[in-house]
Amino acid sequence: MSDLRSGADTARMIRVDQAGEFGATRIYAGQLAVLGDRGPHAAEIAGMAEEEAGHRAKFDALMARRGVRPTALTPFWSVAGYALGAATALIGPEAAMACTAAVEEEIDRHYTRQLEELEDSGSDPELAGLIAEFREDERAHRDAALAAGAERAPAYPLLSGLIRLGCRAAIRISERV
Repeated sequence: MSDLRSGADTARMIRVDQAGEFGATRIYAGQLAVLGDRGPHAAEIAGMAEEEAGHRAKFDALMARRGVRPTALTPFWSVAGYALGAATALIGPEAAMACTAAVEEEIDRHYTRQLEELEDSGSDPELAGLIAEFREDERAHRDAALAAGAERAPAYPLLSGLIRLGCRAAIRISERV
């Protein structure tokens, strides 16, 4: 991996990671709006949403402390995340879990790449520590979603593939805008 060249590279990481955690909170909000607090997997989704809100709060604080600007696309990610969560929940509880599994799979890959870059450069142990901690939570969310029946969702391979593609696009866009 290439060395981090400047604080601009870590700012880019913080910006995209905060946007992702924000998007995750919106996905879960959409799912819970449809499933309600007593629907299948609602308690599990609410717990994941709480963890994502904690991640977001830590990235918000890091952004403020380091003067990192948020992505200009926050309003769009708010609507898109909520719509994705609500749409998958409308398909059914397993589709909501498929959404979680797909998103968290991409976030695991994204965080792993960031950790490799940070470890290669040794430039930001604080950020590396946060990412490593959050990656473990994201992996647990993915595993819980799979255990809850994500793969039983209608057209699971297609649904998962489309969501993962969308996540990859959102990551690339949020790094730059």
